[in-house]
Amino acid sequence: MTYQPHEVYMRRAYEQALKGYNEGGCPIGGVIVDNETGEVLGEGHNALVQEGNPIIHGEMAAMRAAGRMKSRRNTTMYTTLSPCMMCTGTILQFKIQRVVVGDTTNSKGNEVLLRERGVEVIEVNDPDCIALCKKFIDEKPDLWLEDWGGA
Repeated sequence: MTYQPHEVYMRRAYEQALKGYNEGGCPIGGVIVDNETGEVLGEGHNALVQEGNPIIHGEMAAMRAAGRMKSRRNTTMYTTLSPCMMCTGTILQFKIQRVVVGDTTNSKGNEVLLRERGVEVIEVNDPDCIALCKKFIDEKPDLWLEDWGGA
C-alpha cells in the first residue's frame, strides 16, 4: 500500500464524523495512518453521546482502535476538527508526527501549540467538515458546549 493524498484520509475521517452525527452524537472523526505504508491503523468518531464518555473524541477513538503500538512517532492523525486541549495533549504525549485538520473555522487554537512542539500541522479546511460541524453547532449548541467541557 502506498500513502494516499490527504483528501483520501480526510474523507475517511469525515465519514466517521458523519456516522457519529447520524447516531445522534458529535460529528468529529479521526483516522491515524502509518506514514511509511499509508495503512490506516485506526479510525473512529466522538462517542460522548453513544458511550456516555466525554473522553472519547474522534482522535481518541482512532487511537483506541489502533490499539497498542511500540511507537506512534511515524504516524499522521487526520481529524475533522481542530483538536481540543485533551486531544492535543494526547498527540504530543504519543509524539504523533503530523496532524491534518479538516476544520479550523468552527474551532481553532491548538495548532500553534502543536507547531511549537514540533508537530507538522496541515489545515485543509474541508468544506464538508466545516458544513457538518456548523450544522451540528446550530442544531445542538448545548451538546457542542458539553463536548468542549461545558459552558
